[in-house]
Amino acid sequence: MTTTLRPPAKGWCPGAYRPMESGDGLILRVRPVLARLTAEQAYGLCDAARTYGSGIIDLTSRANLQIRGVRTDTHGPLLERLGALGLLDADPALESRRNILVDPFWQTGDDTALIAAALAARLAELPPLPAKFGFAVDAGDARRLAAASADIRVERGASGGLILRADGAPLGRPVAVEGAVDAVIALARWFVDSGGAAAGRMARHLAGTALPDAFAGTEAPAAEAPPVAPGVTSLGLAVGVPFGQIEAAAFADLLRASGAAALRTTAVRVLILEGGALVAADGFVTGADDPRLRVEACAGVPFCPSATVATRDLALRLAARAPGRLHVSGCAKGCAHAGAAPLTLVGRDGRFDLVRDGRAWDMPLETGLDPDTLATRFGAA
Repeated sequence: MTTTLRPPAKGWCPGAYRPMESGDGLILRVRPVLARLTAEQAYGLCDAARTYGSGIIDLTSRANLQIRGVRTDTHGPLLERLGALGLLDADPALESRRNILVDPFWQTGDDTALIAAALAARLAELPPLPAKFGFAVDAGDARRLAAASADIRVERGASGGLILRADGAPLGRPVAVEGAVDAVIALARWFVDSGGAAAGRMARHLAGTALPDAFAGTEAPAAEAPPVAPGVTSLGLAVGVPFGQIEAAAFADLLRASGAAALRTTAVRVLILEGGALVAADGFVTGADDPRLRVEACAGVPFCPSATVATRDLALRLAARAPGRLHVSGCAKGCAHAGAAPLTLVGRDGRFDLVRDGRAWDMPLETGLDPDTLATRFGAA
């Protein structure tokens, strides 16, 4: 497919110490350790979002949480509160590097937990990496993070052992738990030393640079397992968060009603409530067949200054009717979904362009469509 030039992105994601300006104020990102919060931490986060922000919380595709609507004068007090809750590294440099995705079904003392904790403890040994560079520790009984954004992966290989794999490379090299973090750091150093920072991400770097023999590998990754879906899991109730956005009050009510002792965030915008029982969960997705699970939509107008259209109302109108996955993007940057989708609608000058089997920055088949025209075409109410 012929593509247009992708609009320039900021090249970095919001953090705690370096929030990002948006249409509704500052966005501040929280990176829970091992993607887990105790109930006390979760209640504290919800209270902090209401006190120091707008009360809106995002669940990101990297299993992080974002507090929206923070003001400049509330940023400092919010950092103090997050630090007291144990949700913030005291060192801003280390906090910004803690881009570690984990298999959401990790157990204390298993390979995923051990490797992720060891990597977190050695972040200072990493070279200066691009802001969006990240790691996946997918060392559980199944490979669940294959579709998640990461540049260096420690994951299950086809033989059942662990492999280290550079994202974009088809094969990885076997590693042991004890040596996994050493290998991760070595691969990160090669990335920087070989000019990878200019590409920004590992897969883009490998498009023009060959891996050295030490990292090329000989083993394919294990088959991809289905991502966690809403319903009852081995850890407790899992619920989906439409578009990854939730009101803090509803978040706290859900946690309280379920009786969960802790929760886990995931890269597919599903929350796992540890020990949580099935409850009425208005505004959340509780069934694996819910059409809202097939929809990706960014914040759009009025939350994002780059957008020219409202996105989520249209996404909900089309969710049940669109063929396969639907991506509604406020602009051609495609922040909500970087991959291709059967149907992508892209905001431009207050209307929508339509892309088939492509990404938000690909050449559209049709332009200048309004929401009512799209709703009529796909039979939506």
